[in-house]
Amino acid sequence: MPELNAESTAFRAALEVVRSVEPRIADAIAQELTDQRESLKLIASENYASPAVLLAMGNWLSDKYAEGTIGRRFYAGCQNVDAVESIAVEHAKALFGAPYAYVQPHSGIDANLVAYWAILADRVEVPYLKKFEKRQINDLTDAEWAELRQAFGNQRLLGMSLDAGGHLTHGFRPNISGKMFDQRSYGVDMATGQIDYAALRETAREFKPAVIVGGYSAYPRKVNFATLREIADEVGATFMVDMAHFAGLVAGGVFTGDFNPIPHAHIVTTTTHKSLRGPRGGAVFCQPELSAQVDRGCPMVLGGPLPHVMAAKAIAFAEARRPEFSTYAQQIVTNSQALAEGLLKRGVRLVSGGTDNHLVLIDVHPFGITGRQAEQALLDSGIVTNRNAIPQDPNGAWYTSGIRIGTPALTSRGLGVAEMDQIAELIHNVLSATTPAEGSKAKFNLDPALADRISKQATELLAPFPLYPSVDLG
Repeated sequence: MPELNAESTAFRAALEVVRSVEPRIADAIAQELTDQRESLKLIASENYASPAVLLAMGNWLSDKYAEGTIGRRFYAGCQNVDAVESIAVEHAKALFGAPYAYVQPHSGIDANLVAYWAILADRVEVPYLKKFEKRQINDLTDAEWAELRQAFGNQRLLGMSLDAGGHLTHGFRPNISGKMFDQRSYGVDMATGQIDYAALRETAREFKPAVIVGGYSAYPRKVNFATLREIADEVGATFMVDMAHFAGLVAGGVFTGDFNPIPHAHIVTTTTHKSLRGPRGGAVFCQPELSAQVDRGCPMVLGGPLPHVMAAKAIAFAEARRPEFSTYAQQIVTNSQALAEGLLKRGVRLVSGGTDNHLVLIDVHPFGITGRQAEQALLDSGIVTNRNAIPQDPNGAWYTSGIRIGTPALTSRGLGVAEMDQIAELIHNVLSATTPAEGSKAKFNLDPALADRISKQATELLAPFPLYPSVDLG
């Protein structure tokens, strides 16, 4: 039997420890690796973290409470957490060229909440404390506190609408962001599928928001952040960017100048997985004048940070600073555009007619099916995607009329332009063969033999590009 490498030894040993307590969990973990190895992962928000990132999360740093910030903790014995967080911040600032970084948020939503409340603290709380001549909010009288709380709830936010490609945290009513703010949305030009900056400017002038949010989760084009900053300055708004989806394209130098949010926004949030290829988590970048408020993420909206995840973030940031990451980031976009071209030449309708980034948004209306039907038909055929609303979607946010696909994960596996064209063929074949079941937006008809054939073709396509080739679980 050949000698196992360090990574195989580590993961085998970890699974055996887990198995000794609850074998079903060990089985599920191992099966997840098998499933991911055999599936065409086209979910735009997913990727594959390196073995080093994954292993950095499985250790005794998880056992430590560390509320507070570096050097200012509410618990003793945090010297190692301070070291880990400092290293993560060091790499994050260098990677993005940001003056300040906060790496504690547990997710993108947490990062957005930290940003929102940092903005509100700066714009509302600080002036009220000066007005009442108080040092901190605990010094306010009940009447003063009631007035401040009322002011918090009367602030306005302008973000991209969900159907146009924005995120639920950009003011969507069922989300806390829609309940925090008096909210209005901007959309896209229906003829082009792209942001109408003139219309956005007019909305901002009329609405006068305190916060303008840029960024997206399902918009297949670049965003001109310099223009959005001009609009924000014109109406006196704080400009926030959620770059969770495209952070890897910023880190890799694909999005530069007007399309890099870091030099233009007052505050920027991100997840650390997706195109950045790190652990599931979040981060906030800001200009120095907002740093003191961002540092109050805990206790403002966060609980204790997750030191083991911050360790994994440090590893991911360090990996992204290597020259090969820039090559990877560029290939993400090259692959995305090749995938779009492959779909277009087969007659598939794409929102905005193509892509400038890592994702492609398919309009499945012409196939006579809903996004939910398309998503499940593709999954049955070994192609993992997610349904997504399209601009002015008649089927709403649950059933939808779109399929969002992205290339970060498959690019991590090494697939290139030629494989993207083959994938476009597989997707087209599945969608063309899928028909709706009468009276249902969820059920559909697809020949099981065709689904099985496509699934086998997908597995064959992936064979030359093994996932985690250094990991052998036996």
